[in-house]
Amino acid sequence: MGTEFLQLESKIIEVLKTIFDPEIPVNIYDLGLIYEIDVDEEGKARVVMTLTSPNCPVAESMPEEVHEKVSAIDGITHVDLNLTFDPPWTKDMLSEEALLELGLM
Repeated sequence: MGTEFLQLESKIIEVLKTIFDPEIPVNIYDLGLIYEIDVDEEGKARVVMTLTSPNCPVAESMPEEVHEKVSAIDGITHVDLNLTFDPPWTKDMLSEEALLELGLM
């Protein structure tokens, strides 16, 4: 994968770090809600994400926000967003930054 695509993936991560779960004061990337990010040579992005639970109050709006913000990145031509609950999210998926923010470390 070329540098251009790695830069696009980095931009996607930056954007994802601006989206927060309303119930937890940590961004969705550091929460571990993003399982996969891929960008192909045509600028098509594939994002696989989950929610903290299937009954999450933002089950509809959060994926829409992710899709909109990733689509707005210069160089991204299409976004394929997949929502999955396999594997289910657990607290073990929190980043060190999230653990610190939540006082769990």
